[in-house]
Amino acid sequence: MSTYTLADLRNFLIDRYDSLKRRLAYQLGSEERAGDALHDTWLRLNGRDEFQPVENPQAFVLRMAVNVAVDRWRKDTRLVSASEIDDLLQLDDPDLGPRHSLESQIELQQLLRVLDELPERRRQIFLAIRIDGVTRKELSRQYGISQRAIEAELRRAHDYCAERLDRSGA
Repeated sequence: MSTYTLADLRNFLIDRYDSLKRRLAYQLGSEERAGDALHDTWLRLNGRDEFQPVENPQAFVLRMAVNVAVDRWRKDTRLVSASEIDDLLQLDDPDLGPRHSLESQIELQQLLRVLDELPERRRQIFLAIRIDGVTRKELSRQYGISQRAIEAELRRAHDYCAERLDRSGA
């Protein structure tokens, strides 16, 4: 299986820009957001000197662009719903698309507030798995705890978010 270096990823983004932008526009619900996310992704890739080679450049670049978009939405408070984040995370399923509604934006704002209430490690584990796609095994090594403990932290985060969002009427 071939691996792609940082230079390869930069070239991949340039060579496949139009198809990546279409895919992201579908996922993000906006060509402008997709373009901004790809631009910021390019800047992040261009600003790095070292990088671990990756095996799937499309999945990596798309995931990175989605993460950039989520970060931007958090900063700009132009947010999407938790279900839209799930849609974004499921890049391989073309049948899933974002919902465009004020209700969805409010739901994500509530989710982000609830996530801020979580203990730091639990929030980091939740975001690493749900947003960054980090494996439970990797997190187990990183935190020096068992995969079962990682699973428990993730479950607690999910349960807490579900309870708090239900109580708040989201």
